[in-house]
Amino acid sequence: MSELNQQQIAQRLQHLTELSLALNGLADTNALLERILQTAKKLTNADGGTLYRVNKEKTQLEFDIAINDSLNIHIGGSHPRVKDMRSIPLLDENGHQNLQAVVAYAANLKQSIRIADVYAADLFSFSEMRRFDELNHYRCQSLLTVPMLNHESELIGVLQLINATAPDQGQVISFTETDQGFIEALASQAAIALSNQELIYQLENLFESLVNLINIGIDEKSPNTGRHCQHVPELTMMLAEAVHRSDLPVFKNFHMNERDRRELWMAGLLHDCGKITTPVHVIEKSTKLETIFDRIHLIDTRFEILRRDIEIRYLKMAATQANSSEVITKMQQELAHIDSDRAFLRHANIGGERMRDEDQERVHLIAKRTWIDSNGVQQHLLSADEVENLSIKAGTLTAEERKIINNHIAVTIRMLEALPWPKHLKNVPEFAGGHHERMDGKGYPRGLTGEQMSVQAKIMAIADIFEALSAKDRPYKTGKSLTESLDILGKFSLNGHIDPDLFHVFVKEKVYLEYAKKFMDSAQIDDVNERKIPGYQTPSHLS
Repeated sequence: MSELNQQQIAQRLQHLTELSLALNGLADTNALLERILQTAKKLTNADGGTLYRVNKEKTQLEFDIAINDSLNIHIGGSHPRVKDMRSIPLLDENGHQNLQAVVAYAANLKQSIRIADVYAADLFSFSEMRRFDELNHYRCQSLLTVPMLNHESELIGVLQLINATAPDQGQVISFTETDQGFIEALASQAAIALSNQELIYQLENLFESLVNLINIGIDEKSPNTGRHCQHVPELTMMLAEAVHRSDLPVFKNFHMNERDRRELWMAGLLHDCGKITTPVHVIEKSTKLETIFDRIHLIDTRFEILRRDIEIRYLKMAATQANSSEVITKMQQELAHIDSDRAFLRHANIGGERMRDEDQERVHLIAKRTWIDSNGVQQHLLSADEVENLSIKAGTLTAEERKIINNHIAVTIRMLEALPWPKHLKNVPEFAGGHHERMDGKGYPRGLTGEQMSVQAKIMAIADIFEALSAKDRPYKTGKSLTESLDILGKFSLNGHIDPDLFHVFVKEKVYLEYAKKFMDSAQIDDVNERKIPGYQTPSHLS
């Protein structure tokens, strides 16, 4: 072997080594394919090359990328693809192996094909190649076609090179046996890399499907929470992209690549996974007295018994007294008072943003009324548990039920921290587990301050609150308008609840409107006067 040949072999080994290292670091399939074909061309000094991959059904070879230096052609990879590039069938119309096309032959028989002059070869049909030559005033001559087989000898694709050229003179020469050996080694490396990449892709899709399976489980328990689990990640990504685009100095170090986006998206999907352990009657509690059913109906029954007893008592009195009309009037007055109390309790049972102190006191006074049960025993009109529920200051949950609801985030963190996250998803527990923390340290479950939270966790906190405010499908409230939602969120930015800088981007970049158009009812989308939104201004450190 001459010194020149030894040098060429060393160069080729270097190219293979560089490709091997590159294959481990390229996550983008298009970039990976382009690197494979470019290296193959460089190894053999080929003028052109094409790479095909087998489809999922193992019936076709689908065109992926083609490069020709003389014709200045580069299709696929980092360049646009041509839609009309034909796939090559692996089977003919009778279901037999297609052995007419050289790439199909190499794929079906898993054999490399080396031809010195395609125009002189009669084993294969080169009609497409001849047509290409005519259209482009080109001459395909030497050809090397190599199947790409992974470690299990499964077909991944086919690599085809044309017109090897002499390094010095530039004339077209035949591909050598050495060329074939190097390209077969390269094709094997490439096939394994593509298989590994596909396996990783499948595993990631499987994991995301399992995450969606958890959300389906939550959805079956609570359709309302299920939609929340889908909308929050969407809004999270909208705000994160706005921050990524922002030129505000405070966010100059916040940037996302595709892996960062996937990590945040996964955290969004899992942010409430702990709710799978939350009792349905707590999640779906639409009124203060609701458990398995709304207990206001039991109280209605007591009122009916109370009314009946009052009517009987007064009617007996009227039958024995001369001034029966006065007795009837007093009865009607007492019944009206009873009806007023019952209507009040029905309204109190609905829940709301705030219950007045005097209304809470009235619940306690009504509770002191007595009625006679079916056993003839005198009972208070309301039990201690009913008084506690009907006196809830805001919403429909008692303090104990609120603890149960809030515990979902602690469960979420425990569930997520128990998983062996790969490096590129290692922050999922922190992002998902921080969406109920507050800037002032008054959040839960860990009482973190804004300085201790990632930007991603603070983004998710805003998404979680805004989705809850605007959602129209909650069992305990109606959806607020855009203006109302932004008004509340703006006040949260002023009182230390959410990050004011992120809220500024949320409004300035109109993330709220992007979300509203996609998920909110049109009746909720009113004209927002941004100048009136609390907390929306341009602090000096933002401008």
